[in-house]
Amino acid sequence: MAENNQKKERSNNNQQNNQHKEAVEQTPEDINRLVLERIKKLQEIRALNINPYPYKFDKKHDCAVLQQRYAVLTKEERTQDQAAVAGRIVALRRMGKITFSHILDGSGKIQLYFSEDALGAEKYDFLKKLDMGDFIGVHGAIFRTKMGELTVHVQDYTLLTKSLRPLPDKFHGLKDVDIRYRKRYLDLIMNPDVRKTFVQRSQIIKEIRHFLDKKGFLEVETPTLQTIYGGAAARPFTTHHNTLNMKLYLKISDELYLKRLIIGGFEKVYEIDKDFRNEGIDRNHNPEFTIIEWYEAYTDYNDQMKNAEQMLSTVAQKVFGTTKIDYQGTIIDFSPPWKRITMIEAIKEYADIDVDKYDDEEIKQLVTAYNLQIKGDLTRGVIISALFEELVEDKLIQPIFVIDHPVEISPLTKVHRSKPGLVERFEIFCCGMEIGNAYSELNDPIEQKNRLLEQEKNRVIDEEAHPMDNEFIEAMEYGMPPTGGIGIGIDRVAMIMINSPSIRDVIFFPTMKHEE
Repeated sequence: MAENNQKKERSNNNQQNNQHKEAVEQTPEDINRLVLERIKKLQEIRALNINPYPYKFDKKHDCAVLQQRYAVLTKEERTQDQAAVAGRIVALRRMGKITFSHILDGSGKIQLYFSEDALGAEKYDFLKKLDMGDFIGVHGAIFRTKMGELTVHVQDYTLLTKSLRPLPDKFHGLKDVDIRYRKRYLDLIMNPDVRKTFVQRSQIIKEIRHFLDKKGFLEVETPTLQTIYGGAAARPFTTHHNTLNMKLYLKISDELYLKRLIIGGFEKVYEIDKDFRNEGIDRNHNPEFTIIEWYEAYTDYNDQMKNAEQMLSTVAQKVFGTTKIDYQGTIIDFSPPWKRITMIEAIKEYADIDVDKYDDEEIKQLVTAYNLQIKGDLTRGVIISALFEELVEDKLIQPIFVIDHPVEISPLTKVHRSKPGLVERFEIFCCGMEIGNAYSELNDPIEQKNRLLEQEKNRVIDEEAHPMDNEFIEAMEYGMPPTGGIGIGIDRVAMIMINSPSIRDVIFFPTMKHEE
């Protein structure tokens, strides 16, 4: 039995470790040889009239549930309780007439114990045709070994899937970052922390939904393929619809369609979906990303500041049990209220530049002095925004609202009710990056049309300028109530809350250059 074979189990570990060390040196030729060996086993299995890819298995228990349910079992304690578990073989140690294995399912791992006595010679001998990576289903009794590991004493088993490629070396893990991103399925198999990351990401999205649903918001869907893109300053992806013979764009924002729903009578709407921007890739940018946008009639940007800090602090508390999150060695405190600072004040505080002391001509000299990269006209507001991006953003570590932006960079926003030249807009910054953007939404159709016409002129020199959208203007002419709206990047929120250094770590399949 298992208890009487622990010495053999321990002695085999050294042998297994040596095999793992050799595996890490495998060349493509080695891999091809192993694939051929597995194909040969597959053919032998078929020759036995056994289907190596059966249709189903009656899996009754998850590994993690069993681990929890039988946590009180003491060493060498046996039960008559029967388990039916299934999963991928991630460890396999053969020792004569007994074999130990570990299988991994969606919840965790459990050890299996096979013996010739329990299975019979023929069924036990079939184990030689199994490999790491194969899926099996087993039935057996629960016990705990002398070494203290919860184990299923297998009384019957079924091959569920014969794998043809060897898994990466489990002793060393899957370290190559490019392979981890490109072949995320292997990353998930080999690295338990990665699986945990994506479970937590899902929980974050679930709690965002729960927060908004409780406040009476309606979740909606808007078109991904659009005849005119808008709602942000970004370059779109383009495609062509053959039947209609027309150019289409992947959405860069949900904003203009969500506002149509406010016009149509829905007072609280939100959408969680993918947006697409044809831009660069770095640690906090991916061309395809997940965003939450919501719009609430009869509110302004002050109301949405309260909503945003309440939502993100609630999500942190619900998912992680605290509003204080460790991000790359710095404690980020999501507890409200967050600091509020105007963009002009932020430049003065963090860059020691008081832009109010510069006239329109003098401020242009700062473009050269700080080597600012600016597309379009060198207006005062554009230069102020560029100074902020270049000199301030990366210094904003704790959650903060940067409010009251220049009107030139905010074509969809109401002018500030008391500050000429500015609009009622805020951006949320945290850990040196923007995670949210919000407005008191512009609902004057004549002013909106004029703003978009100005943007249209700039498109000659700035391809990211907002295009004219006459259909949206027509919708606004029917009347849109005062509205506050916000968009928050879910990938970046997940990065921070899960403590991931790159946005690629929280996206299952990040955009990558095609592998030749």
